[in-house]
Amino acid sequence: MINTIKDLSENYFDEILGIRRHLHMYPELSFKEFETSKYIKEILNLWGVNFTDGYIETGILVVLEGKNPASKNLALRADFDALPINEKNSVEYCSKNEGVMHACGHDAHTACLLGALKILHSSRELWNGTIKFIFQPAEERLPGGAKQMIEEGVLENPNVTNVMAQHVLPDLEVGKVGFRAGIYMASTDELYFKIKGVGGHAAIPSQYNNPILASSNLILKLTSFFASHKDSIFAIGYFQADGSTNVIPDQVKLMGTFRALSEEYRIQSHIDMKSIVTDVEKEYNVKIELDIRHGYPALYNDEEFTKKQIFSAKKYLGKENVIDLPIRMTAEDFSYFANAVPSCFFRLGTGNKKKGIVHGLHTSRFDIDEDSLKIGMGMLAYLAISS
Repeated sequence: MINTIKDLSENYFDEILGIRRHLHMYPELSFKEFETSKYIKEILNLWGVNFTDGYIETGILVVLEGKNPASKNLALRADFDALPINEKNSVEYCSKNEGVMHACGHDAHTACLLGALKILHSSRELWNGTIKFIFQPAEERLPGGAKQMIEEGVLENPNVTNVMAQHVLPDLEVGKVGFRAGIYMASTDELYFKIKGVGGHAAIPSQYNNPILASSNLILKLTSFFASHKDSIFAIGYFQADGSTNVIPDQVKLMGTFRALSEEYRIQSHIDMKSIVTDVEKEYNVKIELDIRHGYPALYNDEEFTKKQIFSAKKYLGKENVIDLPIRMTAEDFSYFANAVPSCFFRLGTGNKKKGIVHGLHTSRFDIDEDSLKIGMGMLAYLAISS
C-alpha cells in the first residue's frame, strides 16, 4: 500500500495543489467560512463522495468505508478557517480577501485531507475499516469548532476510537514530519482586566488615584510570579489608558494570555491570579475586575497510539525524516478530540530555506513549500489505514 499511496499522491498532486491555491486565495474568518464550505462540498460532489454538512453551519463530515467496515473506525481532521492578517506575499495565489489570510496553513490542512480522501476513496477495496474525514471550521477563535462538532455528534454513529490531524510547521524542512508522544501543547486562557481608579489633573496628585501605577505593578507582580514556572506562560499584549500628558484616566484595560501544560496547575494558577489581584487592589486602593475566559485544554497525544503512528511514519518516509518534537506553548482546539478519544496530532514540514520559505505561522509572509502537500496527503492516508 505504501507504493500505491505514493503513486496516487503523485497522480492527484496537481489537483490538490489547485485546491490549496484556491483556498488560499479566498480565506474566511472563523465561524464565517460559508464559501469555503461550499467549495469543499462542490469538490466532494464532483468526486461522487457522500457527506453530511451543517455542523456549526459550515462543518462537513465524510464517512468512508473500506473492506470489513466494522473492523475499525478512526477519524482524520482538518480545519479551514483563516486569520485577520493582511497578506504581504507576491505569489499568484495571494489572498484576494483584504485583511484575511491563511497564515496558519489551514488551506494546506484541508487540501491534504481532501487528497487523503481521494486516495482512500479510489483504493477502498484495498484497506479495512471505516474512516471519518472531519472538515472543521473555527479553530482560531474561542470556543473553537472542535468542541462544538464533538457536541453535535461528529465522533458518533459509528463511534470513533481514534483521531489524527496534522499541522504545517515552517521550522521543519519539507520532506520531514514531527511527532511527540504525551503532552505536546499548552492550554490557553484569555485574560481581561479592568483597573478602576480615580482620574484627574496630573499636576494635582491629591485629587486622583492613578490606575496606571496599579496596572503596571499588577503586570510586574503577575509576570514575576509565573516566571519561575517553566510549564506556563503569562503575557500581557494590550494596555489601554486613555489619558494624556496632564490627564490621569479613571480606568485601564489590559488583555493577555495564560498557558499551562497541566490542568491542575492551570486551575491553581487562576486562583493565584485572583489572589494577586486582591493584593494590588488593597495596595493601590483600586477596583480590579478580572475575566478569565477558558480556552482550549492542553493537547495530549496518547502515547501508545502516537508511537504506532511514529512507527508507520518511519515506514512511509524513512526514519531519517521523522523528527522528535519539543513541547510547544502554543495551543490547538484539536485538544478536545484528544480528550474525547486517544489521538495523535503531528507536524508536517513545510519550510524550504533555499526557496526563502522561512516565515513563521501567523505572519503576513507565511507560505509553504507546496511539495509538502504530496507528503501530507499520502502520510494521512497511510497512517489512517495502518493504524
